[in-house]
Amino acid sequence: MDGEQPEFLTTREVAALLRVRERKVYDLAANGQIPCRRITGKLLFPRTEIERWLAGERGPAEPSPAKRAPEVVAGSHDPLLDWALRESGSGLASFFDGSLDGLERMARAEAIASGLHVFEPESGGWNLAHVAGRLSAAPVVLIEWAKRSRGLIIDPALEGHISRVGDLNGRRVARRQPAAGGQVLFDHLLAEAGLGDDALAPAGEPARTEAEAAASVASGQAEAAPGLEAMARQFRLGFVPLMSERYDIVIDRRAYFEPRWQAFVAFCQGSALAKKATELGGYDLSSHGTVRWNGP
Repeated sequence: MDGEQPEFLTTREVAALLRVRERKVYDLAANGQIPCRRITGKLLFPRTEIERWLAGERGPAEPSPAKRAPEVVAGSHDPLLDWALRESGSGLASFFDGSLDGLERMARAEAIASGLHVFEPESGGWNLAHVAGRLSAAPVVLIEWAKRSRGLIIDPALEGHISRVGDLNGRRVARRQPAAGGQVLFDHLLAEAGLGDDALAPAGEPARTEAEAAASVASGQAEAAPGLEAMARQFRLGFVPLMSERYDIVIDRRAYFEPRWQAFVAFCQGSALAKKATELGGYDLSSHGTVRWNGP
């Protein structure tokens, strides 16, 4: 490598450098074995950190959230998680403003945990590369919370008229903030359907939570919104299922054993969580608590 190379390398460039297939580079990133970053939704590799990594050196570690982070759960809004945090009596606070926002708050030691559901087209999976890329040196664990039925929340009058993303052409569709995992996925699905941003009619300001997305349809501001089956049921709206997504929680390992988080875990191990998930609908808790990734 020389000084003329760009600040960030692509997956293809790193694969050529290591003389491996690109698939191997994605695996290294997902397992936190190579320095990487997520920038504008793309997996990139800092050149100087790659040089140190090849030389057998470790780059500067990310700050550990447990040192001074408040006991706040950040990231993507999930109705079941929101309910469980309140009902557990754990005293944990929440600040839900999107999956990518939560990862940034974890990196800045502004939260001890963050929920996320970010689709990763390169692997067809969820969350791993984003956590490994943004918190590669942090002592964190990624744990499955639930699988959720995601699709399109629609005005009941449009049932039978909207059955896929392509049918949204020209419709008023509520959007989410750019840092939301739901918007990252929706942009991907729009592109797959051959629709650009100009294909959708505006429907007010971005909805910042799953509940706000459903409320925009219930109020008539929007005709449709990307969202969860649970929210469509709660607002008595139509729903077009598109996929089952995995919602995970990344948490600092030391914070996991603190009294408040342990009180939350104990509550979730009882019968109330499963009962509420059934009541909300669209949840699969069969792998709840499974460790998906364990940082350094």
